[in-house]
Amino acid sequence: MRSKLNRLGWLKSGLLWRTFFLLAFLITASLAAWVASFRVVERTPRAQQLAAQIISIVTITRAALTHSAPDLRRELLFDLASNEGIRIYPLEKSDEVEPPPDNVLLPILRDTVRDNLGADTKFAGRVNDVAGFWISFKIEDDEYWLRLDRERIERVSGIQWLGWGTITLLMALVGAVFISRLINQPLANLTAATRAIAAGQRPPPLPESGPAEIRQANRSFNQMVDDLERVASDRAVILAGISHDLRTPLARMQLEVEMAHLPDDARKGMQSDLTQMDAIIGQFLDYARPTDVAKFTRVDLSGLLTQTAEEAARLPDVRIDARVADGIHVQGDATDLRRVINNLIENARRYGKKEDEEIATIDIACRLEGGKALLEIADHGDGVPDSELERLLRPFTRLNVARSQANGSGLGLAIVERIVKRHRGELKLANREGGGLKAGITLPAA
Repeated sequence: MRSKLNRLGWLKSGLLWRTFFLLAFLITASLAAWVASFRVVERTPRAQQLAAQIISIVTITRAALTHSAPDLRRELLFDLASNEGIRIYPLEKSDEVEPPPDNVLLPILRDTVRDNLGADTKFAGRVNDVAGFWISFKIEDDEYWLRLDRERIERVSGIQWLGWGTITLLMALVGAVFISRLINQPLANLTAATRAIAAGQRPPPLPESGPAEIRQANRSFNQMVDDLERVASDRAVILAGISHDLRTPLARMQLEVEMAHLPDDARKGMQSDLTQMDAIIGQFLDYARPTDVAKFTRVDLSGLLTQTAEEAARLPDVRIDARVADGIHVQGDATDLRRVINNLIENARRYGKKEDEEIATIDIACRLEGGKALLEIADHGDGVPDSELERLLRPFTRLNVARSQANGSGLGLAIVERIVKRHRGELKLANREGGGLKAGITLPAA
């Protein structure tokens, strides 16, 4: 049952189809109501019209037979049968008579005809196995049958109504599709543009045409895109200036510390502080640096992971267990992807070991699955409370005391998430079984 509901979820989520089905329901209900109303309203006038035609035919036929010469009656009957479809038969008591088929018009038609031709007027649908619409009439004391073709008094059949209604409904549904698409196309364009912005791309300007509401929304969106572009450009200029203005005095301070006559402990402490300040500035720049999607190239993710893992394994407090499949390529920026891997390894190195351990064991795995590259980097530490996993990805977030005392600005995972999103990927954090934090990255394979 749940899988069936999931398959029908697009009916709830798709605005185009929701609009179409609402219009289709409205059109179908309106058409059905119109057909039912028309058939009810036109019943009495149609029955009266048919009755008037039958009365006229019987009256004229009886008058013609009454006033015609006896030797010309045979020719008159022949003309009526061949030209008008009217046949006259003598009414015999031995005639086998079947009543006419049920019809909603028949009661009204029968009452109207009898009011004009006499209460003893008979009706039949078949006489002596001959089908038709039979009406009796009298000429003096003799009774006769007048037979009409049934098509002359039958209503439009249900099949014909169904055919006409189907054609009308199909035409209306085609119009509903066109109207739904016309209404929802601006929203689809807006959705595509917002997705492009989320992926770090600049979408083409939305057309500032159409209804006033659409024009205003598209104009505001285009203005927002220009403002974001301007803010990003200004931010890059400001950060470049900050980098230059801060790192220049840091370099002078490094030189002065080297040349100053200081105790070794004091010199090492000051050098460590200066190195930490330089690293923090670098993290700020990495977090704010824009990614140019147009410059993405084919990157050998397998080779990049293997090389980065080998470099990390040279650190004295790290043990790497790498299981990387060969031949995995993605489309992206090699420098940014290397920064992602280094940040995750560094995060695992700092926080991925228990209190009684001196070496952090880091598991690195990468495989290709369903046209996507799946990268996992996990440690064997204490892990993170499940309620705090999402908060870890926010900038400047460090959870426990050990992390707050460690070097860094709390931007490592935020940088990783931002770069992954700009590569049209997804980052997920989870606690692994047996302890430790696992970072899973999904990237489209090239």
